Amino acid sequence: MKRIALLAALAFAACSPAANEPSGPVPPPTEPTPSAEAPAPAVTLDVLTADGIGPVKIGMTKDEVVAAIGDTRNPDAAQIPGDCIEFQPSRAPDGLWVMFESGKLTRITLSDLSTVKTDKGFGLGDTPDAVKTAYGADAKATPHKYQDKPAEYITWWQGGPRAEPYVEDDAARGIVYEIDGTGKVGAIHAGGPSIQYVEGCA
Repeated sequence: MKRIALLAALAFAACSPAANEPSGPVPPPTEPTPSAEAPAPAVTLDVLTADGIGPVKIGMTKDEVVAAIGDTRNPDAAQIPGDCIEFQPSRAPDGLWVMFESGKLTRITLSDLSTVKTDKGFGLGDTPDAVKTAYGADAKATPHKYQDKPAEYITWWQGGPRAEPYVEDDAARGIVYEIDGTGKVGAIHAGGPSIQYVEGCA
């Protein structure tokens, strides 16, 4: 009898809930963490040349430029009708504008409060004398279309001055320093023949 009672007690203990419960609390299952979308790689956009800025080069398609530095900062703004558009990319420095004609990048402009410099080290607020000294005989000064002196345009083309009054060669690359009424650089345009435009896309 004692042996039977002992076996029954052991069997009861083995089947009791306390014997089957784990010694500590069971942690809840771990939910997989959704992977965050990788941020767009940073690009350096601090030196403007006649060919472009950083990875953004004159002649690139609009899709290529948008992939590199973002689409327009103001998608609700009215687009200029026709074949030419100009906007500030969302990941570009303040005051940097891009112009597209027939879907290709033709001009990059520095304006407003841009701190970007050209490859000669010039930016907004510099003097025309300093620009002319740096470029020498390769730079040509012409009157400003809308303002009296000291306002003017200082134009430099790769390969030297152009004989024609208006350059139409799509392969041409240059930089225009637009001197404003204060006698300082107020805007800079770099790229192809569209650097000669004096009012947006015209």
